Amino acid sequence: MSAASALVVNDSLAIPRHELTFRASRAGGPGGQHVNTSSTRVELVWNPGASRSVTPLQRERLLDKLSGRVDSQGNVRVVASAFRSQSRNREDAEARLAAMIRRALVIPRARKKTRPGRAAKEARLRLKKHVSDKKRDRRAGYEDA
Repeated sequence: MSAASALVVNDSLAIPRHELTFRASRAGGPGGQHVNTSSTRVELVWNPGASRSVTPLQRERLLDKLSGRVDSQGNVRVVASAFRSQSRNREDAEARLAAMIRRALVIPRARKKTRPGRAAKEARLRLKKHVSDKKRDRRAGYEDA
């Protein structure tokens, strides 16, 4: 599969372009007469549940991590309208989808439990003693022997 026929997400995942659906519409906002005549806003739709390019483990992780972005049909939707040209917005939408998928597929390392060292324990006890002495000195009627 070449880079032209697939959206490369990372070393282990490339989404075939036939799985991506693009829709162009008129972008809102300022732009004068140009904005009223050209369809530069791009909407990119991809269905990770129906994709053959992802493994079952990747699919499960994607659907879990992107659950807030998945609609009732199981589609992930990315909208790009930052640029005045449809081709640049299309590239932007593809890059944002790839980045979103890349982030969702990252498996965080498990935290290794550690215990505080001797110096840290001694520093904590020193601070406790200091605060205790300070409060003791504030007490009314306390006389130092």
